[in-house]
Amino acid sequence: MASSIWLDKQAPFARPSLEQSIETDICIIGGGISGILAAYLLSKVGRKVTLLEGNTLFSGTTGHSTGKVTAQQGLLYSQLITKFGMEAAQQYYELNQQAVELSFNLAEPDCVHHADSFLYTQKADGKKALEDEWKAYQTLGIPGEWNADCEIPYDIAASLKMPKQAQIHPVRFGRTIAEKAIQSGAEIYEHSRVQKVNILKPCVELENGHTVCYKELILCSHYPLEAIIGMQIFKLEVTRSYIVAFEASELYKGQYLSIDKPGRSIRTTLIDDKPFILLAGDSHPAGTISNTSMYYEALQLEAKDKFAASNCNYHWSAQDPETVDLIPYVGQISSRLPNIWMASGFRKWGLANSIVAAQLLRDGIVGKQNVGLSLYSPKHTKFGDAVLQALKLGGKVTKDFVGGHVTRRAMPRCTHLGCKTRWNEADETWDCPCHGSRFSKDGAVLEGPAVYPLDLSGL
Repeated sequence: MASSIWLDKQAPFARPSLEQSIETDICIIGGGISGILAAYLLSKVGRKVTLLEGNTLFSGTTGHSTGKVTAQQGLLYSQLITKFGMEAAQQYYELNQQAVELSFNLAEPDCVHHADSFLYTQKADGKKALEDEWKAYQTLGIPGEWNADCEIPYDIAASLKMPKQAQIHPVRFGRTIAEKAIQSGAEIYEHSRVQKVNILKPCVELENGHTVCYKELILCSHYPLEAIIGMQIFKLEVTRSYIVAFEASELYKGQYLSIDKPGRSIRTTLIDDKPFILLAGDSHPAGTISNTSMYYEALQLEAKDKFAASNCNYHWSAQDPETVDLIPYVGQISSRLPNIWMASGFRKWGLANSIVAAQLLRDGIVGKQNVGLSLYSPKHTKFGDAVLQALKLGGKVTKDFVGGHVTRRAMPRCTHLGCKTRWNEADETWDCPCHGSRFSKDGAVLEGPAVYPLDLSGL
């Protein structure tokens, strides 16, 4: 059974479910870092905030992440310069580096630590891509070091270091912020799943029938329920990746990311005074693979080969929506719905970008100027890119319907838009390939955008 090292041995935060209809200034859907931090920041400026989480806090991507908080997010800045120009690339770096620095002020010292971040390649043809990224660092004035020494037991052809980044225990980090939010007056409810958003009223309706009427609505759930209005639902693709954790003899000072296929992420952490290595990698579109055991097995073999791991104590997977042009969507969902906001598409770098997003949401709602609101706006995707992604994802939906797979009893249909789900053997879940909804073996919703359980009666 898959188990995250961050969620193991963590006592429940134990927030109540919402058992009455209420009114609020700000309703936030989603109990990850972006939602919790937005709740804290908005409650600090005097807004009445209500946060609704369908499961438990940090049980989604936050609790299944690698725990890296860094502005070094792969081969990013060379691409941002090409797509958006130097000014936008500079703004993106500054916002994310500020998020790294803010992380140390948000949580207790025992759950956030300094760590240098490294990109590396083991291949000669990867060196050119890394050199281009290094040139982008120099152009933008990003602190870095070319071919810095790496601690990891791989043959490194080239590396690129970004100093003074951070790594966290994401669950303890999030709980600290949640406690601050509650102290500032925010109301946080777990096991309070939203099933319907009434835009005209405006209220959200929970599965228990109670309503929360709002002045402003923030969608920090895995996939925005109403994003289809602004076409964001067709601009995001959900990918799943895999992680194993095992005991180590020492802690690394750095955290590492390979730019080679199939991709590897490496960091260490201290759990119960024991050092552990987290080895992650292997991404694919969510819900497209049944035999996911092969990814865990590949990581476990590598752990034994490279790190002499005798046993992988933990293994788990995580999924993240990705935008078509690298920058997440944070801001008003549509000019027609100025009181509905979203934060999504973090491209596996959700911890730094969640901190950025929460600040942007606060500033946008209170009317404070912030250059990031334009950069991260859900409207920033170019029309051509959006259409291509719509065709790509829409094609998955169309294929399912035309092929008749939606109604096949062996493949229960997702309660979001009716795509066939696929049984994930390793994690024992039903996964949807169209927009990333995930269900337990009993059909309960684990991850959205679906809000209703699977019908398994025909199996």
